[in-house]
Amino acid sequence: MEAIVNTIVGYIWGNALVVLSLGVGLYFTLATRGVQFRYLIKMVCLLKENKASKEGISSFQAFCLALSGRVGVGNIAGVATAIAAGGPGAIFWMVVMGLLGGASAFIESTLAQIYKQRSDDQYRGGSPYYIEKGLKLKPFAIMVAAVICLSYGVLVPGIQANTIADSFQSSFNLPPIATGSIVTVLMAWLIFGGIKRIASAADKIVPIMALAYIVMMVIILGSHYEQVPAMFSLIFRSAMGMDAVFGGIIGTAVSWGVRRAVFSNVAGAGEATFSSAAAEVSHPVKQGLIQAFSIYIDTVVVCTASGLMILVTNMYNVFPDGSATALVEYVPGVAAGTAWTQMAVSTVFTSAGSGFVSIAVFLFAFTTLMAYYYIAETTIVYLDRKLRYPILKLILKFVFLIIVFIGSVQSVSLMWSLGDIGFGSMSYLNLIAIVFLSKPALRALRDFERQEKLGVDPVFDPKVAGVENAELWEDISREYHAQGVGIEPKEKQNKGMEYQEREGKN
Repeated sequence: MEAIVNTIVGYIWGNALVVLSLGVGLYFTLATRGVQFRYLIKMVCLLKENKASKEGISSFQAFCLALSGRVGVGNIAGVATAIAAGGPGAIFWMVVMGLLGGASAFIESTLAQIYKQRSDDQYRGGSPYYIEKGLKLKPFAIMVAAVICLSYGVLVPGIQANTIADSFQSSFNLPPIATGSIVTVLMAWLIFGGIKRIASAADKIVPIMALAYIVMMVIILGSHYEQVPAMFSLIFRSAMGMDAVFGGIIGTAVSWGVRRAVFSNVAGAGEATFSSAAAEVSHPVKQGLIQAFSIYIDTVVVCTASGLMILVTNMYNVFPDGSATALVEYVPGVAAGTAWTQMAVSTVFTSAGSGFVSIAVFLFAFTTLMAYYYIAETTIVYLDRKLRYPILKLILKFVFLIIVFIGSVQSVSLMWSLGDIGFGSMSYLNLIAIVFLSKPALRALRDFERQEKLGVDPVFDPKVAGVENAELWEDISREYHAQGVGIEPKEKQNKGMEYQEREGKN
C-alpha cells in the first residue's frame, strides 16, 4: 500500500508542480505589481476591521480560520523533512515560495469573495464556486469540489492527528489510542457546533500559539547567538549551490523548499478560499490582502522559526533523495519530524522543551483540523446543492471523526504521503483555474485602488468594476451604500466611471 502511494506522490510532486507553483506566484506578483509587498501596512490595518453579520464572520476571524489551516504540523514536522531531503538551502527556497505565494493567495481569496453566495443564511464560497461562476465550467467545478472534499475529509486529516499522537507519546508517554480518543471527542464538539463555533475557537487560539512559538524561536536563537551568522551563511550558500557539502543537491533543495511551502501555506491550492468567502467585508480585495498577509505569518515567520531552531542547534540529518548515505548526520537514528524541533528546544529548556513543542503541535494540528472540516463541509454544501443528497453533510461529520481517530494510530509515512497526494492534486487544479480567472481579480484590484485614491472606504460594485456573475455583491454594495459606506461625491463618481470605462475593459 505504502509503495503504491509513494509512487503516486512521486508523479504528482515532480518538477511540473514545483515549476507551476513558482511560475504562478511570479506571474501574479508581476501582474499585481507586487501587491503582497505594496500593501503590507494596509494588510495589518485591515485586520482591525471587526465587522461581522448573521451571514458572515469578521475578516479577522476569517484570517485566523485560514491561518489555522495554514499553520499546522507542516510548520514543525514538515520543515524537518525538507531539511532532511534538501539540506539547509531548502529553508531559503521555502521563504522564496512563501513571498511569491502571497500573490497567489491574494488572487484566490479575492476571487472567493467576488463569487461567494448565500446558503443556509451563511456566506459560502471557494474554488468550486468561482470556477463555476467565473469560468462557467460546472463539470470542472464539481470535479474540483469532489477532489477537495476527498482531500480534506479523508486524505489530509490523518497527518495532523498522527503528529499529535506521535508527539504526545514521545513527550508524555500517552498511548496513541488515548490521544486519538481525546482529539476525536474535542473535534466532535466543535464540528457539530457549526462555523461560528469553529471561527470563535480559531480567533482565540491561533494568535496566542503563533506568538508563543515565535518567542520561543527568539530565545533559542539568542541562546546560540554565536552560531547564528554561520547558520544564515550556510542556508544561503546551500541554496545557491556554493556550499562544499550541500552544493550538489541544489535541485533537491529547491524542490523540497517549494514542496513544503506549498504543503504548509497552501497558497494557490484553494484552501483559504473557503474561509475567505465567509468573511463580511465591503470589498473582495480587503480579504485578499488579509490572506496574503497570512502567508507571511505561516511561511516567512512560523516555518522559518522551526528551520532556524533546528539548524542553529545542529539537530538534523541530511539524506538526499535516492542516497543510501547521509551528507551530515548530527542526530543518528532520529527520523525527521517533530523530534528534531523538540531536541532543538531542549537545548535551552531541557526536559520542558519536548513538552512545550508537543503542546504547540497539538494546538497547531488541532486548529488545522478545524479548518479542514469547514472546508470539507463547504464543498459538501456545494455538491449537495448540485446532487440533492442532504445526508452527505452528516456522513461527512462521522467519516471525518473516524479518519481523525484512525490517523492517530497509523503509519507516519503513509499519512504524509496521502496528504501529499491531496495537496498536490488540489494545487494543480486550482493554480490552473486562478490563472484563467486573472481578469476579474485584477479588475477588482484596480477598482479597490481607484476608490482608495478617491479617499473613500472601498465598496465593491461588480457593475462598476466590470465583473460579471457576482450578483450577490450588487445587493451587498447597496446595503453598504445605504449605511453611508463608500458613497462618493458626484464628481468623484463620474471620474470613477470614466476610469472604469477606460481601464475596466483591459
